[in-house]
Amino acid sequence: MSERTALSEQTALSEKTALSEKTALSEQTALSEKNAMNQPAETPMPSATVEMEVPFHDVDMMEVAWHGHYVRYLEIARCKLLDMLDYNYSQMRESGYAWPVIDLRLRYAGPARFGQRIAVTARLREWENRLKLDYVIRDVESGKRLTRGHSVQVAVGLADGEMLLASPPALSERLAAWQASQLQTSQSQTSPSQVAPSQTGDEDAPATPPPTRGTP
Repeated sequence: MSERTALSEQTALSEKTALSEKTALSEQTALSEKNAMNQPAETPMPSATVEMEVPFHDVDMMEVAWHGHYVRYLEIARCKLLDMLDYNYSQMRESGYAWPVIDLRLRYAGPARFGQRIAVTARLREWENRLKLDYVIRDVESGKRLTRGHSVQVAVGLADGEMLLASPPALSERLAAWQASQLQTSQSQTSPSQVAPSQTGDEDAPATPPPTRGTP
């Protein structure tokens, strides 16, 4: 009876070990696939900034920009960012997808007034399952933040009208190409080696520090 119990426990332990190894392998495979799709954490994410002057036809009697016009300001910055990826609305249509906005939020911290120069920045935040962009509107002269917000878009097939649960390759491939070009540019701007300090100079002078790699 003891031998049978020991054998059963050994079999259970072997099965448990095999299951743990299988689970670990599955998790490692899933992580590798996710990393391959999402790119490394240090990979740059695109952002675009446009400057404009608040026109008279956008303001009310108090010379403050009407709150609804801010959506148009964000759209201008978003289109500039999408142009960087070569995936603006015409390219979206050609790839077979529409990208309707399903969520839009704005928080107004300060008014934009007639004649004021403002800078609108759009930054890509999420792209795997949806297209989420963050926005900031600032006064150009002072840098003061006037508005912040975000928008969410999803891919919808033009042929069937079905919403996709994951972004199509048409977006991910363009983003990967843009990120690769940015990293290549960053690496080309980084000196491959440092010149050794001159032996005829001041030996006590500190050595030139190695260059730091930054995101363009």
